[in-house]
Amino acid sequence: MFRSLATRNFRLFFVGQLVSAIGNWLTMIASTLFVLHLTDRGIAVGALTACQFGPLLLFGLWAGAIIDRVDKRRLLLVTQIVAALQSAALAALAFHGDPPLAAVYAVTLVGGCILAIDSTARRAFVVELVDEDLVTNAVSLNSAIMTSARVVGPVLAGLLVSLVGYGWCFTLDALSYVGPTVAMLLMRPAEIRRAPMVLRAKGQVRAALRYVGRVPELWLPMVMTAVIGTLTLNFQVMMPLLVKKTFASTDSVFTLLFSVLSVGSLLGSLWIARRTILPLTQTVATATLLGVATLALAAAPTLAAAFPIALVIGFGMTAFITASTGNMQLTADAEKRGRVLALQSVVLIGTTPIGGPILGLVCDSFGPRAGLVLAGVACLVACALGFAVAWRQPAVRSVELATADARRSTARGAAAADGRRG
Repeated sequence: MFRSLATRNFRLFFVGQLVSAIGNWLTMIASTLFVLHLTDRGIAVGALTACQFGPLLLFGLWAGAIIDRVDKRRLLLVTQIVAALQSAALAALAFHGDPPLAAVYAVTLVGGCILAIDSTARRAFVVELVDEDLVTNAVSLNSAIMTSARVVGPVLAGLLVSLVGYGWCFTLDALSYVGPTVAMLLMRPAEIRRAPMVLRAKGQVRAALRYVGRVPELWLPMVMTAVIGTLTLNFQVMMPLLVKKTFASTDSVFTLLFSVLSVGSLLGSLWIARRTILPLTQTVATATLLGVATLALAAAPTLAAAFPIALVIGFGMTAFITASTGNMQLTADAEKRGRVLALQSVVLIGTTPIGGPILGLVCDSFGPRAGLVLAGVACLVACALGFAVAWRQPAVRSVELATADARRSTARGAAAADGRRG
């Protein structure tokens, strides 16, 4: 399960990202509760989500083209520094006490611009840190980093908000970027398995879109992720409203519920890490589990019943995201990987600003349960498409087969290069 950690560069990356990811969740939860504290409106929380992820929707594809042209390690060093400054600015606003909501949105928007580059660069960089036969395991463990942080981050955020206020959450997040910065400085560049750098040219984004459209292992998870990312994966909007308005509970209970969801996410990522084959049918099945569990949360009669359901939601959510990401990271050609993953980031995270305000408005108008029903139904509609496509094909390639194809292609390319040099 943890075999990728035997690779020194990936081990450094893993530890550094774990520290930073906990800080990221401090900011994610604290900013949501801060805006809810300032406004008491679901639509305001949805607008915050739009600021966090809107730039990824607008510029994510072009960010992917840039990532394919540059040294990812150096790029990530820059994004860590800028992200730390953005978190420090949020801390200054929170310590002000009652800042203008527009200022909170503006600083959050800067963080969204950083995310548009950083999220795709990190996922593309993971593939370069390990040997090809360890990529699926490394991708799963990278997801485990995020979900492990989600277990700790929300609880810590709830404690800090209750004891010392919102500003210290943002301050600790700013300090947490020291972890990944030091880790990347300590890496051995000679051991990084760099993808070929792509020269700047016209039409690279369009070429990537055409490429994805030709490969079922790419376009089917992409379409499913677009629907699920827009209307299902906005739990940071729906869950605080469910806890506070439907069950009349507190911020601390919300962070505890979110941490239970995160425990399920961790179990989902570790379950995927043990697997060597990731067929498309498994991606569809995990999404189905997510949709059913979301509808079950909408029908939860009591707050106590919501906790075990949240565990299942977390498992299904992360198993789906990790399986679909693994398909795309290993199926995509190395020279197009940055653009393919950027497109996935757009449909996974960049669609959140579309769904966030919609779900916030539905929750304000009809109650949080109605928002969860919409989220669950949308997920199951995407699953119906997935089942129809995956089972109609006579033989859907697994990631294991795609990896073998990639190895053969790499070997042929290396042999041809050696011939040219000779």
